[in-house]
Amino acid sequence: MSELTTRILAALVAAPLALVMVYLGGLPLAAFLAAVSVGCAWELFRIARAGGLDPLDPLGIPLAGAIPLAAYSATIGLYRPTLGLAAMALLVILSAVIWVRGTHGHPLGAAAVTVIGVLYTGGLLSFGYALREYPYAIGNRAGTVLVAFPLVLTWASDIGAYFVGRAIGGRKLIPAVSPGKTVSGALGGLVTTIVVSSLYVRFALGPLASLTMTVPAALLFGAIISVSAQIGDLVESLLKREANVKDSSRLIPGHGGLLDRLDSLLFVLPVAYLLFGWLLAPAVR
Repeated sequence: MSELTTRILAALVAAPLALVMVYLGGLPLAAFLAAVSVGCAWELFRIARAGGLDPLDPLGIPLAGAIPLAAYSATIGLYRPTLGLAAMALLVILSAVIWVRGTHGHPLGAAAVTVIGVLYTGGLLSFGYALREYPYAIGNRAGTVLVAFPLVLTWASDIGAYFVGRAIGGRKLIPAVSPGKTVSGALGGLVTTIVVSSLYVRFALGPLASLTMTVPAALLFGAIISVSAQIGDLVESLLKREANVKDSSRLIPGHGGLLDRLDSLLFVLPVAYLLFGWLLAPAVR
């Protein structure tokens, strides 16, 4: 089986599964995001270890998975996470390095990479749940359309950057971090995302979710999402380059690891949530 065939088959399984979980919302979506967060945290700690750090996997991986579940708990009124609880988690991590790393086990580095790993994976992915439960999105269809908005724009940015970069080439964007990316590709991704954003607002967000953005807001949203997606991609490339690894793992056949597929979304989801608070409004009927 060719690598392209493997990639297509993996995508045909993963994409519908993610779409179904988003449509269902609630506990199924939270559990799905928790599982993905666990996988992403495991991959990030794997990268960190290859780079010479020694994270606390037994603490960090479960904590990453717990954050989306905590977001679900808050929405149903079961238990609302507090800053005090987050502080306790930090204290547990700092206390653990005393016993499991000691003075010669780089305790500060171990604690820092563990905390960053938890926030980078479970913390950022939990915004997918927050988007699904956004107050303006009423019903399963509206919630799904809203979550799909930044996802579609992320794909548009990646596709636009790939094809424009291949067609035009030219000056490299940041060759020390990602040698294959070009300035023309970055601009192509930006323009493509702006166009797709305006089309999505016109033909999906309004008719299917009863939500709207002004034309300037849609263009601004597309531009910021494209920049966020490209920075997210570069951040993971930087982490892998420091650790001298090609893929975050081989968990997804033909695609590498979860982080390799979700690096852009980790940045896009919280940015989209913040922008929706400023730019999104219910459609006037």
